[in-house]
Amino acid sequence: MANINTNKEGVAFDCDDEDTILRAALRAGIGMPYSCNVGSCGNCRVELIDGAVEHLRADAPAWSERDLKRNRWLGCQAKPKGDCTIKFRADDSYIPRVRPIRQGARLVGVTPITRDISEFAFRLDSATDFDPGQYALLSVPGVEGARAYSMCNLPGEDLWRFQIRRVPEGAATGALFGQLETGAEIRIDGPYGTAQLRTDTPRDILLLAGGSGLSPMVSIARGARAAGLLGDRRIHFYYGCRSADDAIAPDFVENELGFVDSFVTAISDPAGFDGWTGPKGFLHDVVLADLGGALKEHEIYFAGPPVMAAAIQKTAHENGVPMDQIHFDEFY
Repeated sequence: MANINTNKEGVAFDCDDEDTILRAALRAGIGMPYSCNVGSCGNCRVELIDGAVEHLRADAPAWSERDLKRNRWLGCQAKPKGDCTIKFRADDSYIPRVRPIRQGARLVGVTPITRDISEFAFRLDSATDFDPGQYALLSVPGVEGARAYSMCNLPGEDLWRFQIRRVPEGAATGALFGQLETGAEIRIDGPYGTAQLRTDTPRDILLLAGGSGLSPMVSIARGARAAGLLGDRRIHFYYGCRSADDAIAPDFVENELGFVDSFVTAISDPAGFDGWTGPKGFLHDVVLADLGGALKEHEIYFAGPPVMAAAIQKTAHENGVPMDQIHFDEFY
């Protein structure tokens, strides 16, 4: 157990041997900025004033040689070797409503959704709350390092459900899809994430998803209905995929999302346009063609591949959407 001093009077926290500085800070209720939790976004950089740490990922995409020379480390990857003093800019908006915990979970079911996306249901050791749109870190037996996946269900039950896309040659998804059987045990750490549903905004809701970005958007849609927001707000749900073979089955849309005002699937690969009667093109272009100047009148949530996410951000900014109306976790 290491003690982490934040260089601010009276603000310190303990970090156990299994934790990183970021996760220990969030468990202690401290507002350390972050997003992805896996070393990709760089939002959780801290300056090491005293002590020593090591990175879980030496090749973390958001960590550079320049950071190392300045003694800056990624909080989500930094494991202290002993007591440390760090410096970072705290932000109360990152104080978690539900503090994340590590616990065991057991696989109780797998339901296919598309040809490469399935819903995995895990029963937790103890029922844990979360906000719609948040994610957890899953540690799969035989796979080095945890992976971030978003929940698709609502809080309030002892099951957490994840709609996960199988990544070609992906170690974690290869194990999940090809090796894990019902009853298998894994470790789950969460909840995490700051792109959760905002229930106090008056605008219509726009949900944009690609690939397994479907999962948090489904959770947010369900959360909006559960919170009674549908009486005076509309939900527009857009899903982007490469070809018609990747589209979500109409039965799933009808049974699970039949309450949304519109559900639109757009395909982007021209090779798959033959016979497709729905929208064609990249998701951000399809959304812009439909909504145009009305984009800024929506509360926008999105999740999906990095290229899609970057294009959506650019489109939103160019069309006058204020930053505080755009919600996403930065997985790059």
